[in-house]
Amino acid sequence: MVTYYAGVDEVFRSLADPTRRSLLDELFREDGQTLTQLESRFGMSRFGVMKHLRQLEEAGLVVTRRRGREKLHFLNPVPIRLVHDRWVSKYNEPWAAGLSSLKNRLESPMEKVFEIYIRTTPERLWEAIVDPEIRRKYNFGAAVDSEWTVGAPLTMGAPNAPGLLGEGEVLEVDPPRRLVHTMTALWSDDVKSEGASRVTWEIEPVGDSCHLTVTHDQLREGANEQIFGGWPMILSGLKTWLETGELLTTPGSLLYG
Repeated sequence: MVTYYAGVDEVFRSLADPTRRSLLDELFREDGQTLTQLESRFGMSRFGVMKHLRQLEEAGLVVTRRRGREKLHFLNPVPIRLVHDRWVSKYNEPWAAGLSSLKNRLESPMEKVFEIYIRTTPERLWEAIVDPEIRRKYNFGAAVDSEWTVGAPLTMGAPNAPGLLGEGEVLEVDPPRRLVHTMTALWSDDVKSEGASRVTWEIEPVGDSCHLTVTHDQLREGANEQIFGGWPMILSGLKTWLETGELLTTPGSLLYG
């Protein structure tokens, strides 16, 4: 049995409220907004908006980042993806595949933040990120190879792929806490022109679990959604494998497997 991100009950309770759904819709329309920006779009007090945002944060549906004096709010689709992977895909896979686009179509600003809790140790989670054979189990069947030292190249590929799927450079390595690297997608002509973006993995131990944050930034405004749209499925697969030893079989999860 998979232990869910913040508790599936919290996710459902948050989604049950129309105001909170509207806040998520607003972040879907424009990600990375301040409290002042969100307040201006709702006919309620600043305290009321803060209260709803706090509940969405507790459910893991919204994550925040400080940028100077501003606190920005980002939509986090991972809890919804976890619900989808457990139930929805069993009954209506075509509709479920569309659910993952909840974050994918965002265009500005091009910084994406994803959070998830996984019941594992920091060391085991780090290994799952950097070991190419483990990575293949939840990364669409594709392995990521590198020496994982600063300045080292990395490549993403799979035996069944027509060619190299991606390449990049390692920027920071601090095991088992922080990993930063660039990534240039190469799997299709549509994404090759996007150039390099940056991926940051941050691991924080919390009790018997780990809080994993993946930030994908330095994306071109209006970048092709293929570049960042797979993260909910990747992180769902990572959590599933570490906690149960099983692989996801939802549409596309083993694309190159």
